[in-house]
Amino acid sequence: MRKLIVQMQMSVDGFVSPANGDIDWQLWGWGDRWRWDAALKRDFNAVFAGIDTILLSRKIIEEGYLDHWGRAATRFPANPDYAFAQRIVEARKVVLTNKLQASRWERTDIARGAMADEVNALKRQPGKDILTIGGVGFASSLTSAGLVDEFQFFVNPTAVGAGRSVFHDTRHGHALRLLGSSAYDCGMVVNRYAPA
Repeated sequence: MRKLIVQMQMSVDGFVSPANGDIDWQLWGWGDRWRWDAALKRDFNAVFAGIDTILLSRKIIEEGYLDHWGRAATRFPANPDYAFAQRIVEARKVVLTNKLQASRWERTDIARGAMADEVNALKRQPGKDILTIGGVGFASSLTSAGLVDEFQFFVNPTAVGAGRSVFHDTRHGHALRLLGSSAYDCGMVVNRYAPA
């Protein structure tokens, strides 16, 4: 069965979205200022090589996620640092929503059923793993529903003081098992966890 992997950037104090939106806290905010070292870029691309489906929220797709990385794939077709952008273009995308009637994006399907039913059906399909790039609300919903098989937190060397967490559901704890941790010269640490 395929795994659902949630991949998110995080502050060193555990927030994925700071309360103060004006803080420049990420080593890479998905623009041209990319302060990741070569090893981190290589490992990031390796994650995308291991997936064939990307699960997205309606909000992130309407905010331009696919358009942004499609442009990057066109701008940097031979740059190995941007191989992930081409992978985003080529992969199957699934958007969980009942608010869109049809997809206007290539290789993108709209899934209108209950979240757990749709995600579990995707996991049962043959193929490589499934990656989701959070918005915090979407990632939190997947987490609360117990659908996430692996968390990949790209921990930036910045504390933001307050903000939103993927683990906002405090009715019960979220015990995790460390799968691996890698530190990089740029100051980023990537921690991989599975639910315990």
